[in-house]
Amino acid sequence: MPQFYLPSPWESQKPTSLTPEAAHHLRVRRIKIGEFFPVFDGKGQVAQAELLSLNGKIGQVQLNDIRRDTHRETAYAITLAQGLAGGDKMDWIIEKAVETGAQNIVPLQCERSILKLTRGSDHDRAQKRLAHWEGIIQAACEQCDRTVFAAIEPIHTFESYLKANPEQALKLLLSPDASKTMHSVLIESTPQDIVLMIGPEGGHSPEEEALAEAAGFQIVSLGERVLRTETAGIVAITTVHSIWNPEMQNRLK
Repeated sequence: MPQFYLPSPWESQKPTSLTPEAAHHLRVRRIKIGEFFPVFDGKGQVAQAELLSLNGKIGQVQLNDIRRDTHRETAYAITLAQGLAGGDKMDWIIEKAVETGAQNIVPLQCERSILKLTRGSDHDRAQKRLAHWEGIIQAACEQCDRTVFAAIEPIHTFESYLKANPEQALKLLLSPDASKTMHSVLIESTPQDIVLMIGPEGGHSPEEEALAEAAGFQIVSLGERVLRTETAGIVAITTVHSIWNPEMQNRLK
């Protein structure tokens, strides 16, 4: 059974009210009164919930075995700095980034981005898009059993993100024309917080690559083939895990 999102604070001594969204999901799943199901609060807390009542958009549960469980999170934080992509590609990218383990997602307005959301007249549209992406993150966590929501930042311009980017992380910009491979950099580096910067359709411009390099990014490639923007970030995230997370590899053997 999938887990359901129930925002905290929680109390184990008295019934907890459901959100209208959670009540709807329980009806769709045909959860009956007296049944138990897993819940999480998006901050690493989990519990077993017993359905006490459900009437329309209103319901109550009794929470049991409240505990912290973050075993699906890695010690290193992966930030996906993703150039805004057109159509529904950003939705797909965000969903798969959550499923594959990114902790932070940063939408970037790049020179070649088809989607434009940082101009003043587009502020309301950008806010609605962010709220939509937060919903995708929640649904992806429910599906893949992550208990901690990935954070999504407001849309940055490329230049503003470079200025705000933390110095302590390993910073990689993915480019099909790079002579250095991502694999070689990861092999030579100890697991640590990492930023993976992916261009929009058409990639980053030469000027953007130069700015990123000046800001401490290494320009690396994923291999011989040119990947689509919606593919590159997901491949990069899984590459990080495959090299830096041997414990996971041992569990899969």
